[in-house]
Amino acid sequence: MRSSPRATMFIDRDTDPRVHPPTTSEERATLVGFLRWQRDTLELKCSGLGVEDLARRSVEPSTLSLLGLVRHMAEVERIWFRTVMAGQDAPPYFYSDTDRDGEFDGAVATAEAVTEAWNAWRTEIEFAYRFIAQAPDLDVAGTAHGGPRTLRWVLVHMVEEYARHNGHADLLRERIDGRLGQ
Repeated sequence: MRSSPRATMFIDRDTDPRVHPPTTSEERATLVGFLRWQRDTLELKCSGLGVEDLARRSVEPSTLSLLGLVRHMAEVERIWFRTVMAGQDAPPYFYSDTDRDGEFDGAVATAEAVTEAWNAWRTEIEFAYRFIAQAPDLDVAGTAHGGPRTLRWVLVHMVEEYARHNGHADLLRERIDGRLGQ
């Protein structure tokens, strides 16, 4: 019986750099653990690729790419933690009123675009970790889409947002080099 190429996973389970979320912890640590796992998964999916591969589009007419996902998640982090939860005036990095899909449209194969995306993403994640750690509880609320959103809701939403896009990242990475994800 031949071994299927689909049986080869992205990384060996023994060398997986991600930290498993806690299984017996309080709510904040559990939610942050799952969010960290998802963030680390996106970074893992992009690891070892050059600028051309990071910017490679899925299929026409889609503008979806790994680099676009990093840019998009930088924006999502910024919106939910800086704008909604912290109430800061934080203009978008990559999209505008005239280019609502700028995160994906501008994901071009240049070293500058890749560096800018990773820097923005990491900056927003660092801000989010500080905000979460300093919040008195998970019931702290901001306003979005006409109503209150608690930090608890935002954390769950962020896990969902990353999980959905990490599914896209799995398919994009498999198309680039055949590597499959956990």
